[in-house]
Amino acid sequence: MPSDINALREEILEFKEKKRAIILAHNYQRTEVQDIADFVGDSLELSRKAAAIDCDMIVFCGVNFMAESASILSPEKTVLLPEIEALCPMADMIRLDSPRPVRTSFPGFPNPPAFVFPPEFTLRDIKLQYPGVPVVAYVNTTAEVKAESDICCTSANVVKVIESLPGDEVICIPDKNLSMWAAKNTKKRVIAWDGYCNVHERVTVEDVKRARAEHPDAVLMAHPECRPEVLDMADHVTSTSGMLRFASSSPAAEFVAGTEIGLLHRLRTENPGKTFFPLRKDMICPNMKKTTLKSVLRAFEENTYVIKVSEEVRVPAKRALDRMLAIP
Repeated sequence: MPSDINALREEILEFKEKKRAIILAHNYQRTEVQDIADFVGDSLELSRKAAAIDCDMIVFCGVNFMAESASILSPEKTVLLPEIEALCPMADMIRLDSPRPVRTSFPGFPNPPAFVFPPEFTLRDIKLQYPGVPVVAYVNTTAEVKAESDICCTSANVVKVIESLPGDEVICIPDKNLSMWAAKNTKKRVIAWDGYCNVHERVTVEDVKRARAEHPDAVLMAHPECRPEVLDMADHVTSTSGMLRFASSSPAAEFVAGTEIGLLHRLRTENPGKTFFPLRKDMICPNMKKTTLKSVLRAFEENTYVIKVSEEVRVPAKRALDRMLAIP
């Protein structure tokens, strides 16, 4: 296998043409992986694009649940995940079967969410405790969890999804910070899981204060997977795609990005006249960085690793995604 980046790129592009493939790269991927991709973006956004394109193969440079989403929306296509150990710890914090949960609550919020805690508890447990309450699954979940849920959501549309559902309560899984953000922006009661993204969860109030001191003229953007006290201090709270749109339309010249540092590549490329800083320099997802150009080439050479969601899981999982996509 060649080690030179240009040689790797040439071989990958040859394979891509030969296999009628497209390469998708999440915003958090390595710079060289983003640069060789046909499309770079959020996980669901990428899967939807792939489903609309005439191709035989999808090489998804991301983590496991993203490749599963591509398989859910494109069952007739071969979906490859270049690194099989590229997992999402938050998605893996919720399971379907285990002992019963104990309900607790978090004070201090206008509409306090109730919480249950993994790994002792599962989605089926909480559904038994709250019969008839609709389940909103973040797209950052496994296919089997989506299949057990009523509807999916993204970090950008979680409030709109919650508001579209009947009743006064919803179960929102698995990210507690996203759930608390939603709870503050809806009148409904949010019953939430205690999952979290280990990249966004590490950001503290002290980090925000330090960023403000170092970059006093910068606009601070934060992902809703950050802690509530961090979001309260941000100038703009939004998803990664939302950050790209906001930075492009804002008249500001400097920005602090409160998300995984992989997004800085697109922010800087798409806004050459503006300056971007990471909220914390160690906001790095090791799982997102597992994929390299060598990984992508090996995927093409060895047809690894095929991600195929069974029809038993795919159909109800797609139903949950379709319900979200049907919301105006």
